Amino acid sequence: MGENKVNNNNTKNSSNPRGRGFGAPAGSGARRPGGRGHGGKGGRPGGRGFGAGQKVKSEFDQKIIDIRRVVRVTAGGKRFNFRVTIVAGDRKGRVGLGMGKSADTAGAIEKAFRTAKKNLIKPKLTKEFSIPYELEAKFTGSYVTLRPAKGRGLVAGSSTKDVLDLAGVKDVNAKILTRSKNKVNNAMATLKALEKLK
Repeated sequence: MGENKVNNNNTKNSSNPRGRGFGAPAGSGARRPGGRGHGGKGGRPGGRGFGAGQKVKSEFDQKIIDIRRVVRVTAGGKRFNFRVTIVAGDRKGRVGLGMGKSADTAGAIEKAFRTAKKNLIKPKLTKEFSIPYELEAKFTGSYVTLRPAKGRGLVAGSSTKDVLDLAGVKDVNAKILTRSKNKVNNAMATLKALEKLK
């Protein structure tokens, strides 16, 4: 009689191959298609794969030339904002300048970058991405001259170099003929000089 009881218990246990749990047998390593950690093979479209959430790189490079904290006095007290000035360009002939204000630097940078892309200019450069003749321009207290310099590369300083570099300009000798150290004014004077190449 004892042997029959043991055999009956073994028969009951073997009839349920899953055991106590409702999942796959332990150690099988099987996963549902589309679960976490699956790339694209057999996964749900739009699932949490390895390629999800990747940002596409912008075609424009940017350079922050000025960042300041601005204080605004209101009836409720002082309010602090940040003002950022950015030069953006694709290094293929297009360049622009933009300013942005926000309560935090990240927001100000984003606004300035959007404004810079709206203010893009595209001067007519030579095939070698240089300028065909001497250019000069003035903006408030800044006076800038640009001269072709074949084989010398880009010779410039301050924000003037940032503007020319992001525009992709080569073989140019740039000079600031005033004592102005305002980077925004120097950049604007450089842009006005390039605008003459239409």
